[in-house]
Amino acid sequence: MADAQPVIFVGGLGRSGSTLIERLLGELPGVAPLGEVVHLWDRGVRADEPCGCGQPFSRCPFWTKVGEHAFGQWRQSQAGWLPSLRMRVDRTRRLPALALGLPSREAELAEYVRSYSRIYAAAAEVADARVVVDSSKHASLAYCLASIMKLRVVHVVRDPRAVAASWRRRVRRPENGRPMTRWTPARTAVHWLAQNLAFEILRRRGVRVVRVRHEDLLRDPRTTVLRLAARLGLSAGGLDFLDGRHARLGVAHTVSGNPMRFSVGPVGLRDRPAPLPRAQRWLVTTLTLPLLLWYGYRLARSPGARR
Repeated sequence: MADAQPVIFVGGLGRSGSTLIERLLGELPGVAPLGEVVHLWDRGVRADEPCGCGQPFSRCPFWTKVGEHAFGQWRQSQAGWLPSLRMRVDRTRRLPALALGLPSREAELAEYVRSYSRIYAAAAEVADARVVVDSSKHASLAYCLASIMKLRVVHVVRDPRAVAASWRRRVRRPENGRPMTRWTPARTAVHWLAQNLAFEILRRRGVRVVRVRHEDLLRDPRTTVLRLAARLGLSAGGLDFLDGRHARLGVAHTVSGNPMRFSVGPVGLRDRPAPLPRAQRWLVTTLTLPLLLWYGYRLARSPGARR
């Protein structure tokens, strides 16, 4: 483990392509993807949901070793205490105070971030990786980590109309068969604006934030990954896992996230946005207009169209 803070945080609103970015970064030399570490305690330690390798969390050799290195072992007592601590210090409503550099509960915040730091360091050691990737997405967690750690952030952006259409879909989690959360287009638009604005402010506070558009990644995967790796200070190698608009993915030890985290072998890199009714499309467009234009999306063309 070469880096003192061996973590890259993938942020943005859900359904924007964060899992794909993490999986592609995880194929680079010396990089280990971890999934959404924010859900490790609830979905991994408590619920024993499958790791991306297919094994239940409690039987995954990788995560067993990470728990031993970080805490001696994973404990149910921690699985109750740390999520409770999260509810006190890592909340979206606390973003304004964090953005202004006015964090409260500083002792609890330090303890909260320390638990992540131990997981990151242990995972890097077990994986023999220089960098680990946490695709937890939440801006509030990025602010918590950045208040204490030196953080690198990949800010993933997708056309809000496509994001809203995705949040309307009925999707079940492959690990437990339960339906994934659904949002109305209006709610998606408000969260899209809030989360992306939070990452823009985080960049202005001096945190290294690298923005990547989901549509650009799908249009030209090789160039986008090369540029992203260069800006993050990562070795890209030969990108042999990328062939046109296909990627060959290996097994990833990810604790939570989009069902794509279970994908192994050739994966097509194509956008298949769900339809969004015209009235809802214009509602989302209106609510997100300032950042929608800032990110280069057009008003009336299909999601991902460039100016």
